[in-house]
Amino acid sequence: MRVLVADDDPQILKALRIILTAHGYDVSTARDGREAIDAAAHDRPDVIVLDLGMPGLDGVAVIEAVRGWTTTPILVVSGRTDTSGKVDALDAGADDYVTKPFATEELLARIRAVTRRAPEAADGPTVAFGDVVVDLAARQVKRAGQDVRLTPTEWAVLEQLVRNPRRLVTQQTLLTSVWGPTHTRDSGYLRIYLGTLRKKLEADPSRPRHLITEPGIGYRFVPDPE
Repeated sequence: MRVLVADDDPQILKALRIILTAHGYDVSTARDGREAIDAAAHDRPDVIVLDLGMPGLDGVAVIEAVRGWTTTPILVVSGRTDTSGKVDALDAGADDYVTKPFATEELLARIRAVTRRAPEAADGPTVAFGDVVVDLAARQVKRAGQDVRLTPTEWAVLEQLVRNPRRLVTQQTLLTSVWGPTHTRDSGYLRIYLGTLRKKLEADPSRPRHLITEPGIGYRFVPDPE
């Protein structure tokens, strides 16, 4: 698998090349935003690991440029800890975000997650997790074989999440798709509806395993382990 690592810190580039190569990845590198875009177009990597704070074109600009022609998974790895930076990157089209410093095991797990393809979950007629089956075509949900009644809004939120398994879906994306562009700041709506969905679909709503909150950023649907 080919990985493009873009970061302006030569020590980070060297460390990530060593780590990823040791785990069987074919690694190429870029030192700024322009190099990253050129390398993404030339090398056609299977995943892009991208820093946000690069000279010239920053990481968000790179994401926007790359997203114009490819759906290659993008994992942002950055020292920025503010929520707005994460949200900007995710809204631009990044698939996930890891904050420096990070554990090697977490980075490798995130790479596996963003590159894991699940067409049966995203595009197939049904999605199953726990004792729940979601029929996307029929817009029906069953739990332990029994129909689960969802409101139209609950369904809209659930559908957005299950069509993007393991991917972080930002609050802004959910609010815009379900309530429209005038409600991008109404995050309280999401807390209410995720709460009702967990009560209806999670075995233990207070400790959800499938409908996960990423505090201050968004939500993630986690299917059963393969």
